[in-house]
Amino acid sequence: MTDTATAILEPPPPADMGTFAEDGTYIPRQIVEDDLGDISLDDAYASTMVVVEDGQIVEGIVVRIDKEEVLLDIGYKSEGVIPARELSIRHDVDPGEVVALGEAIEALVITREDKEGRLVLSKKRAQYERAWGRIEELRESNAAVKGMVIEVVKGGLIVDIGLRGFLPASLVELRRVRDLQPYVGRELDAKIIELDKNRNNVVLSRRAWLEETQREQREAFLDNLRPGEIRSGVVSSVVNFGAFVDLGGMDGLVHVSELSWKHVDHPSAVVSAGDRIDVQVLEVDLERERISLSLKATQQDPWQEFAASHRVGELVYGRITKLVPFGSFVQVGDGIEGLVHISEMSAHHVELPEQVVTPGEELWVKIIDLDLQRRRISLSIKQAAEGGVVAAEYQEHFGDHAYDEEGNYIGTGDSEGQQAWEDYYSEAGEEYVDDEGEDADPGSAGDEFVAAAGEASDAGTDET
Repeated sequence: MTDTATAILEPPPPADMGTFAEDGTYIPRQIVEDDLGDISLDDAYASTMVVVEDGQIVEGIVVRIDKEEVLLDIGYKSEGVIPARELSIRHDVDPGEVVALGEAIEALVITREDKEGRLVLSKKRAQYERAWGRIEELRESNAAVKGMVIEVVKGGLIVDIGLRGFLPASLVELRRVRDLQPYVGRELDAKIIELDKNRNNVVLSRRAWLEETQREQREAFLDNLRPGEIRSGVVSSVVNFGAFVDLGGMDGLVHVSELSWKHVDHPSAVVSAGDRIDVQVLEVDLERERISLSLKATQQDPWQEFAASHRVGELVYGRITKLVPFGSFVQVGDGIEGLVHISEMSAHHVELPEQVVTPGEELWVKIIDLDLQRRRISLSIKQAAEGGVVAAEYQEHFGDHAYDEEGNYIGTGDSEGQQAWEDYYSEAGEEYVDDEGEDADPGSAGDEFVAAAGEASDAGTDET
């Protein structure tokens, strides 16, 4: 075999070994290329480290989570330490609930080297700085912020929006909320109404956000609401002047005068918060976005009911409720009062009503005028004494022998008729007295008669 053939058959040296020169000198394998140039190894090592300054925001990876602190690798010569109090604006939180192993987060450098030589960082301060910039932009664009309620404080709520935003209690809903605790843990949208970085002050308003977002809905709701229609709703609050009713899109007001046909001392005597009621729409004010409602309009009008079942000339039984210089008021039905003018109290001349009747006295009177439109009933005691047809609701409580063939009341000559009436009145007495069992207040009916009669208290003046 030739030398050339021998050279061809010899295997090359392994790649991980050096080589030999022609003269047999061994040449070692090159391990590292020296590319440092003119800088030293220490300088090269230092150049690979992150340079940090106090107040700088850095990014790193969570490498350890303890009860008191979290370690963050930011590429510095040692891990940065985030104390538990610097993790979140929330108080007494578990670090494991704020960050997770391997999570990339931002932190602000508090100090590069504390007494123990540690790099101390703050996650919440980094969030704070980032949040201020974002919030200032949102404020300028009149946009809303979203955050979770983390605490109830005096006068309102604290909302986590990257920093502690204050939401006053009066601005949580469209109307003031008394119990704020249920809002903790809820995520809310709100508008920024006050911003002062120097004072670390951010004031929010959820009510402003609700008003803005619901404006289109309110307009559409109001456009579809027509006076006269009946709507079902829930009483949302009761105030001195009435009750607010949630109609499913907006609240309407039932004024105290529209709660009942009877006199109402306070709205709470008629309705309570949470009650579901049917109401009639009285008025829709599109400009002021106000809805006027009526509860009594959905109920039977006692005046209409009385007028439908009675006519002029009938005898009805009633109770004296009030004496006035020109006569007396007599309650003849549930919430129904009529006036006996002084000229109709007796066949003889009467100077003062108390000469004939006293408050609380029960007696027969005759209907001599019934004005449904003005809600006025004129009654007569002296004409009742002359007899007449007794109203139907009383006839069934007396024997047939108490009436003649035409239905006129003639009595029995003994106590049987009076006893029959007393038995009836004891059963239906609640119709003529208030809840406490005292004489009912004449209310608005009496005021109307007083206004109508004026000073006309002369014995000869008729009230019709």
